Amino acid sequence: MSSYSGLLTGDKVYLRPLNGEDAELYYHMFYDAETRRLTGTQKHITKEGIVRYIDRKADDDSSVLLLIALRENDEAIGDIAIQDMDRNNRTANIRIAIGDSRHQGQGYGREALLLMLDYGFGILNLHRIELEVFSYNKRAMHVYESIGFTREGVRRQALFYDHAYHDVIMMSMLENEYRARYFA
Repeated sequence: MSSYSGLLTGDKVYLRPLNGEDAELYYHMFYDAETRRLTGTQKHITKEGIVRYIDRKADDDSSVLLLIALRENDEAIGDIAIQDMDRNNRTANIRIAIGDSRHQGQGYGREALLLMLDYGFGILNLHRIELEVFSYNKRAMHVYESIGFTREGVRRQALFYDHAYHDVIMMSMLENEYRARYFA
């Protein structure tokens, strides 16, 4: 099995907490130009900033940040987070990034999302999980819709990236929709 402990384990991937040793890996994983474009990352991030980010997330009870790793070889390929949890209203935001194009389109992100949705609805007792996706990320939109997310609206020209404005598509899933789809 793995030299790491996986918080959530699927057939192809497992999700595990980040630790200080992951800062270097995390820094390089998300500095790829295409990954930055797909995530809308505009800010320059230093390795020291990554360490501070990991430390902040570890102490933040309104978020769960996990690395996505391959079961076959323990290679970390991305991250996924449930964040901005509102315990009173039982809502949160989810985000995911696969850092290297050779790992995209392999079903890893889909499996990681399903693991995290199960955790969010089943363990964290959330009622609603939402996300935002940029209009140019058609592959991600397709995956989200195939999992069961519903489009709710568009924030028109809300992202300025690479000399152009882009729409932000808002999507969500409710706990009863998740249960009906995956536990019926």
